[in-house]
Amino acid sequence: MIGLLLPLLLAVVAPQDPEAQAGPAAGVVPLFNGKDFEGLTRWLKDSRREDPRKVFTVHDGMLHFSGEGMGYVATEKAYRDYRLLVEYKWGARTDGGKYVRNSGVLIHATGADGSAGNGAWAPSIECQLAQGCVGDLIAIRGKDTPVTLTVETVLGPDKRPRWKKGGTPTIYSGKQFWWSDHDPDFKELLDTRGKNDVESPLGEWTRVEVVCEGKRLSVFVNGVAVNEASELTPASGRILLQCEGFEIFFRKFELHPIRKAEEKKP
Repeated sequence: MIGLLLPLLLAVVAPQDPEAQAGPAAGVVPLFNGKDFEGLTRWLKDSRREDPRKVFTVHDGMLHFSGEGMGYVATEKAYRDYRLLVEYKWGARTDGGKYVRNSGVLIHATGADGSAGNGAWAPSIECQLAQGCVGDLIAIRGKDTPVTLTVETVLGPDKRPRWKKGGTPTIYSGKQFWWSDHDPDFKELLDTRGKNDVESPLGEWTRVEVVCEGKRLSVFVNGVAVNEASELTPASGRILLQCEGFEIFFRKFELHPIRKAEEKKP
């Protein structure tokens, strides 16, 4: 949906977690230890903190989401100022529909589990992982938790907003905007690709980096800069990996020191 230029009063500062930990100054902080769910919590819309269907499992050094349900795995701790590295690939299971495989990485999550998305998510900023849309950003606000961000935006030939340096600064709240080179003709059908996609082909691992520094974030997909935002509210919080009806595997989920990522052009 086209982002609207909102009154500044929407940019109310949401509650920040005063105990949010800064990312590492050196080395790597693994958020997933490759063995179990230590340091992580689980949430499902229908069964809450219980997982009777074993939607979330760990094997072969990977987090495995079966896709049977809507929810997430989340860090127990809140974080700020970091470079998040996630590597994922799709499994075989789909939701039975015709549209693209869907998941996401949710950062700066605040508030109670299930307090956004009709009980499925927490208020947060989503870096989309859906096919053809990897790097789109979505402000997922809660009933009592504002989530806003500002993006330099241009409208493509399809009249959809995209990030572009030098574009019109636009405040987004409860809206989605596209990564810089999102194909305007992409139909979002299962296992199709946009002509400009930089994510890996189906069955291969895709690397996503989200760099958060102060109230700014940058998104890189397989080393390509695809999105930026500023004036983030909130600017810290837990980090969530979505389960959204499709089987998915994660083999890396870790924090690195902030540095200028190696940037490639789309």
